[in-house]
Amino acid sequence: MEDFYSPVAEFYDLVGRAHSAGETALRERLSAFTDIHDPVLDIGAGTGRTVLAIAETVPLVDILAVEPAPAMRAVLTHCVAQRPELRRRVTIIPDTVDKLQLPERLGAVVAFGVLGHLTTEARQALWSILLPRLAPGASVFVELLPVEKPMVLPTMTLASETIGQRHYHATLEGEPGPNDTMLLTSCWTVSGGPCATQVIRNRSVWHTFGLDDLARETGLHAERLTAQAGVLYV
Repeated sequence: MEDFYSPVAEFYDLVGRAHSAGETALRERLSAFTDIHDPVLDIGAGTGRTVLAIAETVPLVDILAVEPAPAMRAVLTHCVAQRPELRRRVTIIPDTVDKLQLPERLGAVVAFGVLGHLTTEARQALWSILLPRLAPGASVFVELLPVEKPMVLPTMTLASETIGQRHYHATLEGEPGPNDTMLLTSCWTVSGGPCATQVIRNRSVWHTFGLDDLARETGLHAERLTAQAGVLYV
């Protein structure tokens, strides 16, 4: 999978601050489970926001944090290394899931902001690996763009934050790409303080589908938690 995230990894957590509904829903749903004893797999763990959500709501279990993007993984490693309780439980993995020797059973799977980077065939291959390993009662938590078919996505604000003397403003826009894809362009403008204004543009590809499509692919039931987050379960 192409690395769409390293060019803007330094800004990633600012987006998370502005769009935290999915993480809040993940925490609420995970905290309701009292019988997760097997490792939790976090696919596309990013800078660690979902790792923290898992660790703080599901006590004791090991967490397998998969993050292939080097810059994102650097922030994730820093996050984990600073907390003794995470150092004991979190294993940071640079490879993709298909290259791993996963445990026989998984207590849950979290895949926030990642499945849209996979083709239908790649998702089917992923499900063939994961579904046989789900422990009884285990759920798969997903976060998707709320775009189920290619379309023109007007420019929208992703984040607007000030740190010290610098102001960070991000926008996102999109247009239809080949087949089922959207071509997404994010633009970060960083201004103020004693240095010149920066403008960083980053383009990524997202395959469009919805939560119901994932339910059909997996044979699992689907429940929407927020506009972008949902859960799949037996």
